[in-house]
Amino acid sequence: MSMLRLGVNIDHVATVRNARGGAYPDPVRAAKLAEEAGADGITAHLREDRRHIVDADIDALMEALSVPLNFEMAATDEMQAIALRHKPHAVCIVPEKREERTTEGGLDVVREERKLAAYIAPLREAGSRVSIFIGAEKPQIEAAARIGAEVIELHTGAYCDFHAEGRFEERDAELARLTDMATFAQSLGLEVHAGHGLTYDTVQPIAALREVMELNIGHFLIGESIFRGLDPAIREMRRLMEEARA
Repeated sequence: MSMLRLGVNIDHVATVRNARGGAYPDPVRAAKLAEEAGADGITAHLREDRRHIVDADIDALMEALSVPLNFEMAATDEMQAIALRHKPHAVCIVPEKREERTTEGGLDVVREERKLAAYIAPLREAGSRVSIFIGAEKPQIEAAARIGAEVIELHTGAYCDFHAEGRFEERDAELARLTDMATFAQSLGLEVHAGHGLTYDTVQPIAALREVMELNIGHFLIGESIFRGLDPAIREMRRLMEEARA
């Protein structure tokens, strides 16, 4: 049985810190606590507007972590330069708009195929694993394979939203689509990850997909940590993942 990894996204620890403009809470401390609680990796998204994670956080995370860093970023020259300087274990390319609250959908690889192929080549040459954050759509997965990505991360936001809104038929249809596209991506030689919006209530059907090798979960875990603490929140997510995988 293949192990299912958990990446913990610590962006929103930085969101809370930045609300007051001080030094606390420290996302690096949260990352170390996540390591101790069993996280297999840490995800951090350095946005163009620096609304949560800032450059100094990436510097500190690269210095402090003993688990891999998954560096989320838009496909801009500025972010490429930062990634090439740090050479994180993984780079996840995501779409980004200033006006959005959070990432609203997957990257349109089909439209940007030639640009993205050229963009990710230096990142791969520097030794970072390149992941592309996309919707569960066959043309996008095919394009991700063509440009040389090693990993795709399937966007689970619609599935989670349908569940939260009680639209269970649409949720189940989206889950079926995620299932089919995870299988398809694996058939092309891509490693499959998944994430966005996952909670205790929605994680198990995704964790049960044998093709999925990693889940990246952040906002829910940081929110849940207010009530139960970060360590217990992460351990409960890990327990649910392992239960589903078994």
